[in-house]
Amino acid sequence: MSTLRLEIVTPEHKVYEKDVNMVVVKGVSGELGILPNHIPLVTPLKVAPVKAKIGNSEEFIAVHGGFMEVRKDKVVILAEAAELESDIDVSRARLAKERAERRLAQKQADISAQRAEMALMRAIARLEAVEHKK
Repeated sequence: MSTLRLEIVTPEHKVYEKDVNMVVVKGVSGELGILPNHIPLVTPLKVAPVKAKIGNSEEFIAVHGGFMEVRKDKVVILAEAAELESDIDVSRARLAKERAERRLAQKQADISAQRAEMALMRAIARLEAVEHKK
Protein backbone atom coordinates (compact mmCIF):
# COMPACT_ATOMS: atom_id res chain seq x y z
CA MET A 1 0.00 0.00 0.00
CA SER A 2 1.43 3.41 -0.93
CA THR A 3 2.17 6.08 1.65
CA LEU A 4 2.74 9.78 1.99
CA ARG A 5 4.77 11.70 4.55
CA LEU A 6 2.74 13.60 7.18
CA GLU A 7 4.47 16.42 9.04
CA ILE A 8 2.78 18.52 11.70
CA VAL A 9 4.83 21.56 12.65
CA THR A 10 4.29 24.31 15.23
CA PRO A 11 6.39 27.44 15.77
CA GLU A 12 8.23 25.58 18.55
CA HIS A 13 8.96 22.20 16.97
CA LYS A 14 7.96 19.34 14.69
CA VAL A 15 5.21 17.49 16.56
CA TYR A 16 4.69 14.57 14.17
CA GLU A 17 6.49 13.05 11.19
CA LYS A 18 5.60 9.64 9.78
CA ASP A 19 4.74 7.84 6.57
CA VAL A 20 0.97 7.26 6.57
CA ASN A 21 -1.61 5.73 4.23
CA MET A 22 -4.23 8.46 4.70
CA VAL A 23 -4.71 11.79 6.49
CA VAL A 24 -8.14 13.02 7.58
CA VAL A 25 -8.55 16.68 8.60
CA LYS A 26 -11.35 19.15 9.23
CA GLY A 27 -10.90 22.11 6.94
CA VAL A 28 -13.00 25.25 7.12
CA SER A 29 -15.07 23.94 4.20
CA GLY A 30 -15.54 20.43 5.61
CA GLU A 31 -13.74 17.15 6.24
CA LEU A 32 -10.98 16.13 3.84
CA GLY A 33 -9.39 12.72 3.28
CA ILE A 34 -5.94 12.86 1.71
CA LEU A 35 -4.43 9.82 0.01
CA PRO A 36 -1.05 9.46 -1.74
CA ASN A 37 -0.88 11.26 -5.11
CA HIS A 38 -3.59 13.74 -4.11
CA ILE A 39 -3.74 16.92 -6.17
CA PRO A 40 -1.80 19.87 -4.69
CA LEU A 41 -3.89 21.85 -2.22
CA VAL A 42 -3.57 24.50 0.48
CA THR A 43 -6.42 24.98 2.95
CA PRO A 44 -7.01 26.51 6.38
CA LEU A 45 -7.87 24.05 9.15
CA LYS A 46 -10.36 24.11 12.00
CA VAL A 47 -9.37 23.42 15.58
CA ALA A 48 -9.92 19.65 15.48
CA PRO A 49 -8.09 16.32 15.64
CA VAL A 50 -6.12 15.09 12.64
CA LYS A 51 -6.40 11.36 11.96
CA ALA A 52 -3.38 9.55 10.50
CA LYS A 53 -4.18 6.07 9.16
CA ILE A 54 -1.24 3.68 9.13
CA GLY A 55 -2.18 0.23 7.92
CA ASN A 56 -5.01 -0.98 10.16
CA SER A 57 -4.24 1.49 12.97
CA GLU A 58 -5.07 5.14 13.49
CA GLU A 59 -3.22 7.90 15.33
CA PHE A 60 -4.83 11.15 16.43
CA ILE A 61 -3.20 14.53 16.88
CA ALA A 62 -5.08 17.52 18.34
CA VAL A 63 -4.36 20.43 15.99
CA HIS A 64 -5.25 23.97 17.02
CA GLY A 65 -5.90 25.70 13.72
CA GLY A 66 -3.40 26.48 11.01
CA PHE A 67 -2.96 25.47 7.39
CA MET A 68 -2.43 22.27 5.46
CA GLU A 69 -0.33 22.01 2.30
CA VAL A 70 -0.80 18.87 0.22
CA ARG A 71 1.77 17.76 -2.32
CA LYS A 72 1.92 14.52 -4.32
CA ASP A 73 3.79 12.58 -1.64
CA LYS A 74 3.68 14.86 1.40
CA VAL A 75 1.23 16.66 3.68
CA VAL A 76 2.54 19.48 5.85
CA ILE A 77 0.34 20.96 8.56
CA LEU A 78 1.50 24.28 9.97
CA ALA A 79 -0.37 24.76 13.24
CA GLU A 80 -0.38 27.29 16.05
CA ALA A 81 -0.23 24.34 18.45
CA ALA A 82 -0.56 20.55 18.22
CA GLU A 83 -0.54 17.72 20.73
CA LEU A 84 -0.07 14.00 20.31
CA GLU A 85 -2.75 11.83 21.84
CA SER A 86 -0.23 10.50 24.39
CA ASP A 87 0.65 14.05 25.53
CA ILE A 88 -2.92 15.14 26.31
CA ASP A 89 -3.92 15.41 29.97
CA VAL A 90 -7.57 14.31 29.79
CA SER A 91 -8.61 15.62 33.20
CA ARG A 92 -7.05 19.01 32.45
CA ALA A 93 -8.81 19.13 29.06
CA ARG A 94 -12.16 18.30 30.71
CA LEU A 95 -11.65 21.06 33.27
CA ALA A 96 -10.74 23.54 30.53
CA LYS A 97 -13.88 22.56 28.59
CA GLU A 98 -16.09 23.01 31.65
CA ARG A 99 -14.47 26.37 32.50
CA ALA A 100 -14.95 27.66 28.95
CA GLU A 101 -18.57 26.51 28.89
CA ARG A 102 -19.23 28.31 32.22
CA ARG A 103 -17.64 31.50 30.91
CA LEU A 104 -19.74 31.39 27.76
CA ALA A 105 -22.92 30.74 29.77
CA GLN A 106 -22.23 33.61 32.17
CA LYS A 107 -21.64 36.11 29.35
CA GLN A 108 -19.65 38.37 31.62
CA ALA A 109 -18.48 41.63 30.10
CA ASP A 110 -14.94 41.19 31.42
CA ILE A 111 -14.40 37.85 29.67
CA SER A 112 -13.93 37.80 25.94
CA ALA A 113 -16.52 35.49 24.37
CA GLN A 114 -14.21 34.82 21.44
CA ARG A 115 -11.40 33.80 23.80
CA ALA A 116 -13.74 31.46 25.69
CA GLU A 117 -14.99 29.94 22.41
CA MET A 118 -11.42 29.26 21.27
CA ALA A 119 -10.58 27.68 24.63
CA LEU A 120 -13.67 25.49 24.31
CA MET A 121 -12.74 24.40 20.76
CA ARG A 122 -9.18 23.53 21.86
CA ALA A 123 -10.45 21.50 24.82
CA ILE A 124 -12.93 19.63 22.62
CA ALA A 125 -10.22 18.89 20.04
CA ARG A 126 -8.00 17.44 22.77
CA LEU A 127 -10.79 15.26 24.11
CA GLU A 128 -11.80 14.08 20.63
CA ALA A 129 -8.19 13.15 19.86
CA VAL A 130 -8.07 10.97 22.95
CA GLU A 131 -11.60 9.56 22.72
CA HIS A 132 -11.51 9.08 18.90
CA LYS A 133 -14.86 10.74 18.26
CA LYS A 134 -15.78 12.87 15.28
